[in-house]
Amino acid sequence: MPKVALYNQNGATVGEIELSDSVFGIEPNKHVLFEAVIMQRASLRQGTHKTKNRAEVSGGGRKPWRQKGTGRARQGSIRAPQWRGGGTVFGPVPRSYSYKLPKKVRRLAIKSALSSKVLENNIVVLDNLALEAPKTKEMVKILSSLSVDRKALIVTADVNENVMLSARNIPGVTVVTANGINVLDVLNHDKLVITKAAVEKVEEVLA
Repeated sequence: MPKVALYNQNGATVGEIELSDSVFGIEPNKHVLFEAVIMQRASLRQGTHKTKNRAEVSGGGRKPWRQKGTGRARQGSIRAPQWRGGGTVFGPVPRSYSYKLPKKVRRLAIKSALSSKVLENNIVVLDNLALEAPKTKEMVKILSSLSVDRKALIVTADVNENVMLSARNIPGVTVVTANGINVLDVLNHDKLVITKAAVEKVEEVLA
């Protein structure tokens, strides 16, 4: 079982914590991580693109010239695709890009992401994370004492309003709950700062 140091909010080591081998100690599967990231990024796409076909552009209700006798090619509308200002053929229409991977694959992906943070020594486990009031300065101080000076993902066991409000104005810092932890967020941040209670909750779900 991988062991990591347990810190308090002041950055002092207060002990060690054993992480579950089946969640934090597996060999990361790079292909599954890739598939999970592509799935999440696809789900983030708005899909609001739209072009007008020949039925939707204005004008073109009258035949531009008679069918025969002009020497020119026959035309039915000045809004046909070959005309300037005409409709678009097979253009994009609003759609959803989201899709789902099998549940086992998704679970393997998040386990791989968490295990990669342990292997890279980029995980910081806190015994507790609590703020009396929303204070960005306090959160900056906590992160500084933990030597977290890069993009960080903070994971709490439950919704903590003070922590979320204190961190939202810090560039590169994101706060999620244990239930909301995902592959894209874990991989997109350099450091994973997670509370002991959140570790237990994640292990309970994934183990």
